[in-house]
Amino acid sequence: MKKLKILYAASEAAPFITTGGLGEVAGSLPKALKRKYRHNVDIRIVMPLYQEISNKHDLEFIGKTTVPLAWRQLYCGIFKKEIMGITYYFIDNEYYFKRGECYGHFDDGERFAYLSKAVLHILPVIDFIPHIIHSNDWQTSLVPIYLKTKYNRDEYKNIKTVFTIHNIEYQGKYDLNIAEDVFDLTDNEKLIIEYNGSINLLKGALEASDIISTVSESYAKEISDDFYAHGLASIINKNSTKIRGILNGIDTDFYNPDTDSALFENYNSENISDKYVNKTNLQSMAGLPQEKEVPVIAIISRLVKHKGFDLIINAMEELLREKVQIIVLGKGDRNYELCFKSLQDKYHDKIAVRIDFNSDFARKLYAGADIFLMPSVSEPCGIAQMISSRYGTVPIIRETGGLKDSIKDASLGAGNGFTFYEQTPENLINAVKRALAVYNNKGQWESLVKTVMSVDFSWEKSAEKYYDMYNNLLGET
Repeated sequence: MKKLKILYAASEAAPFITTGGLGEVAGSLPKALKRKYRHNVDIRIVMPLYQEISNKHDLEFIGKTTVPLAWRQLYCGIFKKEIMGITYYFIDNEYYFKRGECYGHFDDGERFAYLSKAVLHILPVIDFIPHIIHSNDWQTSLVPIYLKTKYNRDEYKNIKTVFTIHNIEYQGKYDLNIAEDVFDLTDNEKLIIEYNGSINLLKGALEASDIISTVSESYAKEISDDFYAHGLASIINKNSTKIRGILNGIDTDFYNPDTDSALFENYNSENISDKYVNKTNLQSMAGLPQEKEVPVIAIISRLVKHKGFDLIINAMEELLREKVQIIVLGKGDRNYELCFKSLQDKYHDKIAVRIDFNSDFARKLYAGADIFLMPSVSEPCGIAQMISSRYGTVPIIRETGGLKDSIKDASLGAGNGFTFYEQTPENLINAVKRALAVYNNKGQWESLVKTVMSVDFSWEKSAEKYYDMYNNLLGET
C-alpha cells in the first residue's frame, strides 16, 4: 500500500487559531491520523496566516508565488511550521488576512476564494502533490471547484477531493453577477456554483467533490431533510452516494482532568472526590453559595436559537424552582443575553451568568459542574457534550445529530447521560428531573459519573474510519 499524501485545507486550525468545532477538528484529526498511521500517512495542513496567530517569528518562510484570481495577480507568501510530525503551511497575504477577526468582513467571499486558489497554486512551490485534498466548510469549498475548472495540468489530474460539512447552515451565498469578477468563474464554469439564482459555494463543493463527509452519522442522514439542510436537500439527495458520516472526536490529551492546568484540583475517574474541590471553588468564583450537595448545571454555548435557547429560557423558571444552581457561559443573541441577565438579577443565589467566552473558565466549569445541558435544535456533531463527559459532568442532550450518536439515556440502562427528543420545555424539564433523581442517590450518581468518564471520545476510532475512507477513494484496500 502506498503512503497516503493528504493536504488538509481549513480556514482555521488548533493550536494556532480556532473559533469553533472546525478549528478543533483541523487540529485534532490530522494529529490522530499521524499518530495511528505514522508510516502510512503524510498529512499536512494549510490555512491562512491571520493577524491573530502569535509567534510568527517561529514560522519558516519557504517561498512565494503569485496567485491569479480573475483580473488580480496576488502575492502569496508561504510559511511553515512542523509540530509532532505534521507540517502546517500558512498562506500570507496581509490585505486579506491581517484583520481583527477571521470572519465577518464585507469581502469574505473574495478572501476565501483567494485562499482556495492559493491552496492549489502553492503545490509545486512546496513540492507536495497530494493524493487527496480534504477541504472543509464553505471557506475552502472552492478548492474542489477550482481543481475541476482551472487546474487540469498533469500534476493535478489525479488528485481526489474530500469535502467535510461541519455545519450546512453556512453556505457562502453571493450575487451571481460577481461570479467572474470575484470568484474567477466564467459563464460556463459558474453553473457549478449557481443555485436558485444565486452563488452557493457549498452547493458547488458538494457537486465537485469525490466524497462528502459530515461530522456524525446522524447528521449525514438528517441533511437529506430540508429542516436540517437549509435549502440544500435536493443537492444532498442528488449526491447521496458520495456522503459518509463520521463522528468527530476530541483531543483527550488537552481535555484531561488529570493534567489540565486550568483546574483547581486535578482528578480522574478513580479519584472523583477531588472533582468536588473544583465544584466549591467554581461556586465561589461564580458568586454562588458554596453548597457541595446542590447540583450545579452548566451551560457553555453560543447563545443562538439553534442551540436550543428558546427551550432553555421557557424552562428556566421551573428549573430554578428545583434545588439546583445554574451557571451560563457564552455570548451571542442580545435577547438571550438580556434574558439571562434578568434571571440572574432575580435569582442571584441560584444562577450566575457570564456573557463571555473564556477557555480557562470553561474548563473550570466543565470540571466543577455536575450536569451539562445541551438541548440543541440541530447539532452536526457537538464536542461540548464529549468534553463535559471527559470531566465527569453528566450531559443532558436533545437527540439530534452528533448528540444522538454520542449520548445514550441512562434511564434505559447502560447510558452515559440523559436525553429527550420532542422540542418542548416539558421534555427538557423531565430530562433534568430524571438526572436530579439519580443525583440524589449518591452511589448511583458516582457510578454514572465514572461511566461517563470512561467513554472513549478520542479520535482513535474516527481516524480509522477516515483512513479507510481515504484508501477506498483511491481504490486501495
